[in-house]
Amino acid sequence: MNAEYSFTEENYLKAIFKLSEHDDVVSTNAIAEELNTKPPSVSDMVKKLEQKELVSYQKYKGVQLSNLGKSIAIRVIRKHRLWEVFLVEKLAFNWDEVHELAEQLEHIISPKLVDRLDKFLDYPKFDPHGDPIPSKEGVFPTQKTRKLSILKNGEQATVVGVTQDQSSFLQYLTHIGLQLGDQVTLMNHFEFDQSMDIQINAEKKVHISAEIADNILVD
Repeated sequence: MNAEYSFTEENYLKAIFKLSEHDDVVSTNAIAEELNTKPPSVSDMVKKLEQKELVSYQKYKGVQLSNLGKSIAIRVIRKHRLWEVFLVEKLAFNWDEVHELAEQLEHIISPKLVDRLDKFLDYPKFDPHGDPIPSKEGVFPTQKTRKLSILKNGEQATVVGVTQDQSSFLQYLTHIGLQLGDQVTLMNHFEFDQSMDIQINAEKKVHISAEIADNILVD
């Protein structure tokens, strides 16, 4: 099915799906910001997507994925996250290196290849950043998470994900020695700037900013 759609069209559908997690109807300005492009370009592409029955668009209201558009977006996301697992677990890439590579690999069409990749990786549920990997049927696994920033003093939790995959952010976490699966304990929360001292695996104590804590997910 995906042979009918260009890389750009798939990227738009994926971006709209991401934005629609907060609101079913997405503004063209939000899409432009997400894809780092200009609103007129978004308007042109939305018209093309609507002609292919992938989205519906109402002026002054926004864009909404059709069932077909949603299924294509989920399929692209599934491939992206499976490739990230493969790159980290089998080719020893760091978690801050794989996003751009997976952006290229996610457009591979072959369903057979993707299914075999999933089986080869033993059907992973989450990617190296803690993002859920949808099943072949398009179902996302669920996991209860909360932000590290809302922990209380003395509370312990396990790092299960991050809310952004910018290389600089992931490199910072690597620098301080924090990764998925680590146990963290909030030692002190500073009221002045909301920064905090945390202990990692009952061994190492580090100080992190409120912004960093707000982008780390724990269970």
